[in-house]
Amino acid sequence: MKTAMMALLLIASTATAHVAPLENFETKPILADLKDLRALNIPVLAKDEDVEVGYAIVTPLMQQRIQERAHSVGKCGGFEDLSQDVMLQSRGFDHLLTEMAKTKEKNDLYERAPFKILSLEKSAQIEAALTEVSESNLRSYVQWLSAFPNRNNRDSQPNKHVVEMKQRLEAMLGNAQIPYEISEITHSSTKQNSLRVRLIGSQRPNEIVVLGGHLDSINQSWGGGSQAPGADDNASGSANLIEALRILMDKPQPQRTVEFFWYAGEESGLLGSAEIAKQYKAEKKDVVAVLQLDMTLFPGSGELVIGSMTDFTSSWLRDYLKAMNETYLHARIVDDKCGYGCSDHASWNRQGYAALMPFEATFSKSNKNIHTSRDVISPESNFKHSAVYTKIALVLALDLANSQARQPY
Repeated sequence: MKTAMMALLLIASTATAHVAPLENFETKPILADLKDLRALNIPVLAKDEDVEVGYAIVTPLMQQRIQERAHSVGKCGGFEDLSQDVMLQSRGFDHLLTEMAKTKEKNDLYERAPFKILSLEKSAQIEAALTEVSESNLRSYVQWLSAFPNRNNRDSQPNKHVVEMKQRLEAMLGNAQIPYEISEITHSSTKQNSLRVRLIGSQRPNEIVVLGGHLDSINQSWGGGSQAPGADDNASGSANLIEALRILMDKPQPQRTVEFFWYAGEESGLLGSAEIAKQYKAEKKDVVAVLQLDMTLFPGSGELVIGSMTDFTSSWLRDYLKAMNETYLHARIVDDKCGYGCSDHASWNRQGYAALMPFEATFSKSNKNIHTSRDVISPESNFKHSAVYTKIALVLALDLANSQARQPY
């Protein structure tokens, strides 16, 4: 009997190894990976089999199960919270899936094109800028961000790290040669703010290249307390962006505007990025490309092996990444998928913008310590590997933002 009881306790503890605390709401509408919803027997109210996304109304317990499943395969939130989407109330959920299907169709048309020759002409100025990327700087940024007890959007002080980050960036930008704006962006879906830095374009300021990553962290481990250092997820991507901004600040003004985002509340359903992308679409902003850097520190597939997420991203930008790699990076790129809602690029893709998500490894070989108190700098952390992702951001800012290239439709 004692043995049987111990076995039951073991099963229970295993089943609840990674459980996010229940949120306080009755129900909410979400978009999630269709496979996840089906695996959890959550009723799907609308779906698109080709896009592999489903619409559902979930309870707090359902959301907890989605987060638990997402954690088990290395995703972040694993869904997009639609509770603040006013367009959903007026146009219905079928509209969401129709727009996503249109975006996928544009990608499919590009992929079926008989001739796709995309190459980058090597620039001595860009090559020189890439040599400025400092691994020690990246380490110091990650150490600073992961020293916060947590950066959770539901914490009692959800903006402590946001305020300090803004202060640091303002000090760093004090001698910038490029006209810039820095601001905190408030949200209706969370008390946490996103942070944005705009480097204003000299010739076509209305054309925008977005470089982003989420700044929040979360601890989803059972009994793990509130400690969520989030070194890899996502102090690493946040650090890549800080370093890219540091290098760009004394370079010539880009022709297009380059916007840096550190998003709020990604772990709770892409909250900050979803609101920002919707607002940009409503204002008809011309966003040429969106880069999402989320986890860049753990070389699970090998040093300098980049996982290029092919779902909810732009075929053209993935080809651009390959051309960039041949010209400047000399890493190895492996195509992979992470499912809907795995990071903030999904928010921009849903609004029809071209997005790119280069990841630290193939998805199955990513860091298993994320969303726990163990997500800290460790001997497995590799800042040489992470530096490549800063270089990706730099090439987008120095090449794409100084060109007239955009996704062909």
